[in-house]
Amino acid sequence: MTSETFDDSQPSKTRLKAEADAAQDIGRQLVALPKDKLKKLALEESLMDAIAEAKRITSNGAIRRQMQYIGRLMRETDLAPIVEQLQKWEGKHQEENARFHQMERWRSRLLEDSKAIELFIAEYPQTPVQQMRTLIRNANKEHAAGKPPKSSRELFKIIRELMEGVAVEDDLQAIAGTEEDELDED
Repeated sequence: MTSETFDDSQPSKTRLKAEADAAQDIGRQLVALPKDKLKKLALEESLMDAIAEAKRITSNGAIRRQMQYIGRLMRETDLAPIVEQLQKWEGKHQEENARFHQMERWRSRLLEDSKAIELFIAEYPQTPVQQMRTLIRNANKEHAAGKPPKSSRELFKIIRELMEGVAVEDDLQAIAGTEEDELDED
């Protein structure tokens, strides 16, 4: 029996394969991104060209080979900033979806419950009350008559403007608070 020495400095084939698969998965995410987001990532030119080529390919076999090539290029690239940005975009997307669903729930509540407008006004004091009441009344009439939901859409538009206005104010206050904290530290 021969004794072979095991070298810990060399990664195992399994680990190398897992890293290659991970790089290829990130490459797939990059291929799915629109051009404007790809430009924000500041990728190497060869990788950008490979991604652009993958977007043009229609043959399944060719796509598979191109994705392997992108994965190979990705192994030579620092993946940490790319992964971080992709996660930020995914988180922002999830936040936007959650905010949209919250707007939808408010519209449903306003149309179904006459007391909901008081709650909405309490949360969003800048609400144009008379306009909201008119839109709610008209939306309910349109729904009962089987007409297109014109007033319901207008109601959603106002809800979105109010909620996004509050979200922008919250973001600005958070930024201002961060700047004040930084000034206090100096």
